[in-house]
Amino acid sequence: MRFGVNYTPSQGWFHSWLDFDVDAVARDLEQIASLGVDHVRVFPVWPLVQPNRTLIRRRGLDDVATVVDLAAAAGLDTSVDAVQGHLSSFDFVPSWLESWHRRNLFTDPDVVASTADYVRALARTVGGRDSLVGVTVGNELNQFAGPPHPTPHPVDTAGASAWLETMTSAAREGLEEAGGTSSGRVPSVTHAMYDAAWYDDRQPFEPAHAADHGDLTVTHSWVFNGAAQLAGALGPGSARHAEYLLQLAAAWNRDPGRPSWLQEVGSPTNVVPVADGPDFVEGTLRHAADVPGVWGVTWWCSHDVSRTLSDFPDLEHDLGLFTADGVLKPTGRRFAEVAAELRSRRAPVPVPDALVLDDVAPDGSPAPGHRASCAPGGAFSSAWLRLAESTGRGPQVVLASRLGDQRLLEARGVRTLHRTTGRGSVPLAAAHPATLR
Repeated sequence: MRFGVNYTPSQGWFHSWLDFDVDAVARDLEQIASLGVDHVRVFPVWPLVQPNRTLIRRRGLDDVATVVDLAAAAGLDTSVDAVQGHLSSFDFVPSWLESWHRRNLFTDPDVVASTADYVRALARTVGGRDSLVGVTVGNELNQFAGPPHPTPHPVDTAGASAWLETMTSAAREGLEEAGGTSSGRVPSVTHAMYDAAWYDDRQPFEPAHAADHGDLTVTHSWVFNGAAQLAGALGPGSARHAEYLLQLAAAWNRDPGRPSWLQEVGSPTNVVPVADGPDFVEGTLRHAADVPGVWGVTWWCSHDVSRTLSDFPDLEHDLGLFTADGVLKPTGRRFAEVAAELRSRRAPVPVPDALVLDDVAPDGSPAPGHRASCAPGGAFSSAWLRLAESTGRGPQVVLASRLGDQRLLEARGVRTLHRTTGRGSVPLAAAHPATLR
């Protein structure tokens, strides 16, 4: 497994792109490298690089490339996000998409084409470097697609698919135009959704989008979504939430060998007291490392948001592994220690137990409420936690719609299927998977 951090600049947060300071960035990256991690994820702010629909600032692109090179000098690989989008409760949407110029982010043809131009240009600028992990289309753009966003850009499931296909294709085209790396490795293309995709039946971006687009299935795990409120800071529902979400997301992978990436996970102090933070970090990492096929964990985040900046939710000022002054925090120390241990551990074998998720109704349509059942406190997630606690490792998740796929079940090492009941789960049988419906 690989371990990294999401890079939040210590000086000026992401507003620091406005007055880019090479020395400050280099200092931050050296501090991050001291943790023993191997990569960072960086976030250019979309309106600063593409302030007009037909203007992509060359200087803005070059500054992103400079960060990639500074990270490489510090011994770190880099993943670059494109469309920001949304960061730490703030939306960063260009003025050419708002008020008098309001157009739909996901469906307006001119907007989609111009956004793809930006993604392509960014990928082309940072591509060709051995230290580039890849390009992520954007950060949790699905939060714009419906409630609870106050001013959403509505899109249906088919429109979400079309938008993702356009953006991931643009990223690949940009990387191809940049030329190959000297090692011959092809950087990945991914996209990132917040967990409403798995937990909210109203959300038009669905679990299948995570599995069908991009090169890895990406998850963002935050326990302020009800997990910690129900389980407590260190209860199984909190410590195992990232593990659960990784197993849940993997259920939609058509290729059993498709890797997963825990791209965001953090210790939010509104539900995890500071004193419990190190133990939360350790529990989260150890359980996530038990899931086969996880490419890596990228912790949120490197540095606290300075309290000289206003209007952030209070927890944003305490999420860093370092303070805004560069002092290593107890959570940072524990992260480094556990990551160092887990990095050299053998890849885990698949758990033979799997819990069946009833994703389809008898007529083949999506089962009503099946995503809500997966949310913290829902019937499915509760059954998964009970089974995880009884067996020691979190079970795999198998979609009811794929129970007849013998090749898939055998490739995943599934031996015993369990069904959700009102009080937890019961094993169906230990028979040949092809006989279980």
